[in-house]
Amino acid sequence: RAAKVAAMNSIRPRPVGEQLREWRQRRRLSQLDLAMLADISPRHLSFIETGRSLPSRAMLLRLSDRLDVPLRERNTLFVAAGYAPVYSERRIDDPSLEEARQAIELVLRGHEPYPALAVDRHWNLQAANRALPPLLQGVSPALMKPPVNVLRLSLHPEGVAPRIANLGQWRAHLLHRLRHQIEATGDPELEALHAELAAYPAPEHMEEPDPNAVVLPLRLRTESGELSFLSTTTVFGTPVEVTLSELAIESFFPADAETAKALRAAGFPGHDEP
Repeated sequence: RAAKVAAMNSIRPRPVGEQLREWRQRRRLSQLDLAMLADISPRHLSFIETGRSLPSRAMLLRLSDRLDVPLRERNTLFVAAGYAPVYSERRIDDPSLEEARQAIELVLRGHEPYPALAVDRHWNLQAANRALPPLLQGVSPALMKPPVNVLRLSLHPEGVAPRIANLGQWRAHLLHRLRHQIEATGDPELEALHAELAAYPAPEHMEEPDPNAVVLPLRLRTESGELSFLSTTTVFGTPVEVTLSELAIESFFPADAETAKALRAAGFPGHDEP
């Protein structure tokens, strides 16, 4: 009986007020700050956070919006308050997301001959265009077994890391970006990933960042010579579905004329081909 009670407690969501307080603190807001943003009294907010008052669905929507809570975690808040989840969640291969998949494929293929890929919230590869595989030659087959985590693939000693000319800079950049994502989401799986990546061997000679640079390029050693890339991130603008809200497209652009020439020489078929 004790084991059953412990198991039930382990899956029971924490009180909604406690979760809201944690999100408020993560956003570095005082109760007065959030109360003003949500147009409610600090007293009312205090009652919600301490469990003396249960927020309505409308109030929970307003507070989670002001706190910029991710959709997945908003559903957790609603369940904790005794309501049904608001946002649907489907697998990316669900037939209802066919239009979104086509849009992703269009963006990826349209970016050729430059590499681009789509990842989920945990940086697991969901799709990629044909310019990416040639840049992954030589990585351990174990790292290519699904789910392929692109951060692990980048920084693992048996991954792309040995061919990254500015590994110290790129490693610091990825770890900083991941830490920022953890602070925004509080995701324990990302915490574990950060700990794993941070434990990988760091370069003996850390290259100092260029003080005159406005962006950090990825410099990759390949059979075609050293290629230099700049990256951008694209997300769906107004998603109301959990899976789509967590998808991001990473697009890499040539940072110099030599890289652009080398990639164009790869000779990809026309974009109108299937």
